[in-house]
Amino acid sequence: MGDLNSLSVPLWIMAVVSVLQALLLIGMGVAGYLVYSRVMTLITDLEARQIAPIREKVDEILADVKGITARVSQQTERVDHAIAGTIDRVDDTAARVRAGVHDKVSQVAGVVRGVRAVVMSLLHKESHA
Repeated sequence: MGDLNSLSVPLWIMAVVSVLQALLLIGMGVAGYLVYSRVMTLITDLEARQIAPIREKVDEILADVKGITARVSQQTERVDHAIAGTIDRVDDTAARVRAGVHDKVSQVAGVVRGVRAVVMSLLHKESHA
């Protein structure tokens, strides 16, 4: 078997390197946490100073747009109702005019037929006489 002293030096070196690696990993973890903490603080500050006021303005604009949309919808409904009522009245008036004209034309046609029958009757009597 070999000398134990010759093995202890490499073991010590490996132990020291392992401790240094552990300290390095711990240091990197702490540094990573500090960077993360600072970035989150920066994001929170940026959100409070920049994004929050913009969001408030956007919310106000959306509320205005919602109100305008509601008014436009209401006015559109009123116009639609008015147009439908007007069309109904025009249809009703057209039907009444058509019925009135039809009655007058029928009366005139009846009178013309009567006059024609009288004329034909008179012409027929003259041709037999």
